[in-house]
Amino acid sequence: MKMINRTKQAGFTLIELMITIAIIGILAAIAIPSYISYTERAQFSEVVTAASSMKHAVATCAHTLGTVTGCTNASNGIPADQGAAGNVASITVADGVITATAQNLSQAYTYILTPTIVNGVVTWNVGGTCVPAGVCS
Repeated sequence: MKMINRTKQAGFTLIELMITIAIIGILAAIAIPSYISYTERAQFSEVVTAASSMKHAVATCAHTLGTVTGCTNASNGIPADQGAAGNVASITVADGVITATAQNLSQAYTYILTPTIVNGVVTWNVGGTCVPAGVCS
């Protein structure tokens, strides 16, 4: 009988390596933008939480005065603007409208809460530059 020498494959072929690199490239092209969006939403949640803490003070002021006019930082039970901390650049309240601005993100997004009083109930409308960007929804 004749012996046939068979050589075993010692590694990957060039095509196999190119296909692997292409798959990794496609996954990275999808994953990186999703990850960036996710991290921005997570960081912006700090701004939303900080602004939400002012909602109670504004609602109390609105019930006391019967209107949101006069519900401003450092008056009628509304705390003074605390300044920058973490991802929050500032939170201001003017006539009941709460405006929070972010820092340390790709943009200085704003988060605006506008109160409406109907039959003694305060409801909040969300606005600002964070809404079209999708970081505060």
